[in-house]
Amino acid sequence: MHDDGGVGALSLDDDPFDYRITKSGMLIIARNGRTVMELGGKKASALIPKLGASDESDQQLLARVTGNYRRGNERQVNKRH
Repeated sequence: MHDDGGVGALSLDDDPFDYRITKSGMLIIARNGRTVMELGGKKASALIPKLGASDESDQQLLARVTGNYRRGNERQVNKRH
């Protein structure tokens, strides 16, 4: 059984992004077997050349573009009063 520390979200190591590039130049980003984003146009054209350097950098780029990226500076909300 996976222990996520009660957070509820899997890390990129446990649940990595996958991507494929279509013939038309669209970037399809998936995670856990589900499409999470389809990117086309200028954004896809800018991201595609950056992919493929390493799996770690690919995961970081895909996390950032999908908005699923923790920068470490988010405030933790404390609801105790």
